[in-house]
Amino acid sequence: MKNAILFILISFFLSCEKSTNQPKVIAYYTGNGETINEFDLTGVNQIIYSFLHLKGNELAIDNEADSISLLGIVNQKKNHPNLKVLVSLGGWGGCKTCSDVFNTVEGRDDFAKSTARIIEEYDADGIDLDWEYPAISGFPGHTYRPEDKDNFTDLVVRLRKYMKKGDILSFAAGGFDRFFDNSIDWEKVMPLIDNVNLMSYDLVSGFSKFTGHHTGLYSTNEQKRSGDYGVNYLKKIGVPAQKIVLGAAFYGRVYENVSNENNGLYQSGKFKRGIGHSNFEEQTKGFEFYWDSIAKAPYAYDKENKLFFTYDDKKSVRLKSKYVKENGLHGIMFWQLMNDKKSDGLLKVMVNEINGKQ
Repeated sequence: MKNAILFILISFFLSCEKSTNQPKVIAYYTGNGETINEFDLTGVNQIIYSFLHLKGNELAIDNEADSISLLGIVNQKKNHPNLKVLVSLGGWGGCKTCSDVFNTVEGRDDFAKSTARIIEEYDADGIDLDWEYPAISGFPGHTYRPEDKDNFTDLVVRLRKYMKKGDILSFAAGGFDRFFDNSIDWEKVMPLIDNVNLMSYDLVSGFSKFTGHHTGLYSTNEQKRSGDYGVNYLKKIGVPAQKIVLGAAFYGRVYENVSNENNGLYQSGKFKRGIGHSNFEEQTKGFEFYWDSIAKAPYAYDKENKLFFTYDDKKSVRLKSKYVKENGLHGIMFWQLMNDKKSDGLLKVMVNEINGKQ
C-alpha cells in the first residue's frame, strides 16, 4: 500500500515538473474581446493584447472599445484556467514618446505605477514592453538617444517594484546585432525579466532592397539573420535559454520587381505588401512554391508578375516548435493571432508540436 502511494506521489510530482518545464505558446493579439471567441485557445499559455500606448507619462487604455476588448480577452481565463493575459506597450510606430518619457525618473515612475494599476484593475497578468527600439533608430522620425539603454533598465526595476509578485514582465527584442549590442543591458535586465520575446521575423524588412527569408529558422551563406542566429547570440551574451522565446510569423511579405534568378531568392526588390496566413491561398495565386532546406523556410515566386513571397507555413512552424523543445527555450510566440485561420491554422500546428500531439 505504501509503495502504491509513493508511486502515485512520484508520478504526480513528475507530471507537475513536466508541466512547469513545458515550453509556452504565446500569442500576440490585436483583435477585440468578441473575435477572440472564434479561436481555439486550447494550449495557449499567454495572450498579449496589443497595443496600449503612452498618454503623458502613463500607460493608458486609449478608449472604451479598448477597455471592453481587454475585459473580453481576460474573460477567456474562465474557460482556460492556465491562460495568462498581458498588456503590451508600443509596437512598430507605437512608441513615439517613449524615449522622451522614459528619459526622466518621474516619467519612468509614473509609467510603472500606472501599469501596475491597469494590471490589477483588469485582472491581467503582466506587461510586455515592445519599444522599437531603445537607443537605436526604429520607426522613422521617432526620437532615440544613447541614454535609452540605462533608462530601460531603470524602467524594468521600477515595474518590478510596483507590480505584484507573480506578475509577468517580458519584452520584445529585435532579431539583429544592432539591437543586441546597443539597446539592452542584458546582464542587469534579464534577472528581472520572465522572458524575452525574440522577434525572429521581419529579418528582411519593409526597407530592404533585397529579398530573403524574413523569418527563417537557420542562417545561410547569403543571409546571417535567422531565428537560430538570434537565439545563439543571446545565449552567447549570457541570456539563459529558458528565458528565450522564439518568434514565428503568421503573415508573409511580398516584394515586387524581383528577377527570376534563384526563383527570386536573394535578389533585388522592393517591399509591396504583407499577407496574413488566413489569406495566403487567395492572394498567392500564380506563385510557385519552394522550400529552402538550409534555412528551413518556405518561399514563393510569381514569374509573370516578378513577385517574391517570404513567410512561415505549417512545416516551418512545426520545425520552429520542435527547435524550441530541443533547445530548452522558454517557448514560442507569434505575430499575430488575427492573421491565422479560425480552424486548422498555424496555431494548431504549433500547439500540437509543443505538446507532442503530431
